[in-house]
Amino acid sequence: MALDSIPDRSQVETFKHAVLTRLRYAVGKDPADAFDHDWFEAVALAARKYQVDNWEETTRAIDRSGRKHVYYLSLEFLIGRLLVDNLSNLGLLDVARQALEELGVDLERIRLLEPDAALGNGGLGRLAACFMESMATLDIPAHGYGIRYEHGLFKQVIGDGWQQEHTETWLDFGNPWEFERPESAYSVGFGGSVYSEPDANGVERQRWEPAERVRAVAYDMPVVGWRTASVNTLRLWRARAEETLKLDRFNAGDHLGAVADTVRAESISRVLYPADSTEAGQELRLRQEYFFVAASLQDLMQRHLGKGEDVHSLPEQVAIQLNDTHPAIAVAELMRLLLDERGLDWDDAWQLTVATLSYTNHTLLPEALESWPVGLMERLLPRHMQIIYLINAFHIDALRAKDIHDFGLLRSVSLIEEDHGRRVRMGNLAFLGSHSVNGVSALHTELMRETVFRDLHRLYPNRISNKTNGVTFRRWLFQTNPQLTELLVETLGEEVLDNPESRLRELAAHAEKAAVRQRFAEQRRNAKQRLATLIEERLGLRIDSDALFDVHVK
Repeated sequence: MALDSIPDRSQVETFKHAVLTRLRYAVGKDPADAFDHDWFEAVALAARKYQVDNWEETTRAIDRSGRKHVYYLSLEFLIGRLLVDNLSNLGLLDVARQALEELGVDLERIRLLEPDAALGNGGLGRLAACFMESMATLDIPAHGYGIRYEHGLFKQVIGDGWQQEHTETWLDFGNPWEFERPESAYSVGFGGSVYSEPDANGVERQRWEPAERVRAVAYDMPVVGWRTASVNTLRLWRARAEETLKLDRFNAGDHLGAVADTVRAESISRVLYPADSTEAGQELRLRQEYFFVAASLQDLMQRHLGKGEDVHSLPEQVAIQLNDTHPAIAVAELMRLLLDERGLDWDDAWQLTVATLSYTNHTLLPEALESWPVGLMERLLPRHMQIIYLINAFHIDALRAKDIHDFGLLRSVSLIEEDHGRRVRMGNLAFLGSHSVNGVSALHTELMRETVFRDLHRLYPNRISNKTNGVTFRRWLFQTNPQLTELLVETLGEEVLDNPESRLRELAAHAEKAAVRQRFAEQRRNAKQRLATLIEERLGLRIDSDALFDVHVK
């Protein structure tokens, strides 16, 4: 779709040259011998060049400005296919289409070769991806943090009417949008024991000695805002063993045992949401959550201190958003870093932690809120369990000091559930450790006050506030429905793509115009006809395009 009449000739020639250069020198193919996937990779790498130029400019501008930085922690980022998304936000979609047409390549054909980066399985992961695009569009300095799953959401195949799950392999041909950062690697510990030792001032400090260590290696992906307003960073962590091969065991003939530690370590970033129906599955899920939180906090703390800042300025310079309860262990981990690594006293560390963290809730069912067996936490994260016990003790003592002795209320707001085996309530931990808690819509936030966090809301009435974020607007309009976009631009002007909140309201004034209504009806019918054609091609079913379509996509 071309909103402008004809793409600028010089831009088309420049992009065409960029594609051919990368096809030859990065992909290693001559145009005459190139397959469709070779062209896809060359186009992606050409677009990436524009991303990187703006990415570097954004990074320098952020460093100069000293503005507060958002760090968005999420176990899921459902970013999907990025080729058209990036070309669109860079303002190069029509340029790329024209350039490829002159090279005898169909953009619509090669775009479908990009694997769907399904690093999430629903609303939570798509919300995270939308927020990243929104912050880049609004020129808000931000880093997203998550896991670079080798296998994302499973591939769904329907066989004999039943769902079959197959391994999803989105990295088979590599990822042209990412940059490995081996220099940004952090050690993450598990298990072990905790002991006391005096610091330089004679104050007793707790020291955690993990029994196992895993390396978190960073992979960065640039996130482009609309019209390249700014380019932020999505940093995903890959798990690697500290020692990839035990050579002595390998030479002794124990070839499997020599790589056992590698397999165990790399399992952390192997699969999105491993089944937690077994104890081993539960442990792996908890290892995933702590792994990416620990690496992310180390990384952002290093960036903060590297600017010459002190830990006490953390809330003024850093905002950490926890997307659901999966990163809730960040409350205990940030306390550990401030207490054990930075030598702060408890009150200062707790004040900084609460002032820095915020939490987004995604569920209204108390039984659906994440919790972990105390025994598993004590074995896998012994120091964090100590800190959680202390947070809970200070919390309950503070309530009793306010003459709150209702046993049912105290049980409800405790971090430890006692009813069905002792478990750590991660939702309560995230709530207590954050200065702001939100739902994902006005209705959800109001229901949250009345249901899942009713008692905590009574104790902290100003902590819950609403934040609503919609879809990535232009992705679902400009790219998905180009005919409707053309109608909106013709009717309201191209500014509707930049300021939809205000300009779309003006559409009401055109609702009774016969020409607008006729165009809209034609486009709606054309869209239904395209879907009917697709259904017939894929399933052999004929659908009447005059029927009412009720379509649900999850």
